[in-house]
Formats: sequence, C-alpha cells, structure tokens
Amino acid sequence: MPGKLFLVAASRARANRGIMLYLTRKIGESVIINDDIEVTVVDIRGKSIKLGFTFPQTASVLRREIYERIQEENRAAAAAAELGDDELADALKGHADRKLGGEPGAE
Repeated sequence: MPGKLFLVAASRARANRGIMLYLTRKIGESVIINDDIEVTVVDIRGKSIKLGFTFPQTASVLRREIYERIQEENRAAAAAAELGDDELADALKGHADRKLGGEPGAE
C-alpha cells in the first residue's frame, strides 16, 4: 500500500548493520531520519528513483562505492604508516604506476 511504512526483520548478516526498514513512498513524500535528515522521493521513472536529501552541513553523505573506496584507501594508508621509509617509497611508487596505467618498477 503506497504511503504505508512497515518494518522487516532482515538478516543481521550484512556486517551487523541492524534491521533494514523497507518503505513505500509516493512522489513528494518524505521520511525523516534522526530529526535532521529528510529523504524525499523526487521522481520515479521505470526502475529508477530520484531521491532528494536535506541534511546538516556537518553530515557526510556518500554513495556506497565511494565510501568503500575511501575506507580501503584509509586502511592502506594505515598499513603504510607501519612501513619503513624505503618500503613506503616502494609501495607509493607501485601505487602511482598502477594509477597511471604503467607497470610497477618500469622506468
């Protein structure tokens, strides 16, 4: 039923992120999260839904793939902090070569 809100007890297998809430909303309808984040259905075309977000400037909002890439780079930086200067230089050179499409160590 459009406009109805219901809770589904989903598996906690997804990294213990909690229960997933499934919502049915129409264009122009919103949900409020933690009193200061509003998500509004702006448009629906076929299988694509356009959402609008209103949130405080202090909030961080990222697409999942961007968030995961940042986390991966943070883990790599933390691991690099444990390396010695020579090992760190070699690791950074290899990373720069891969990013530029070259072969690591190729001059």
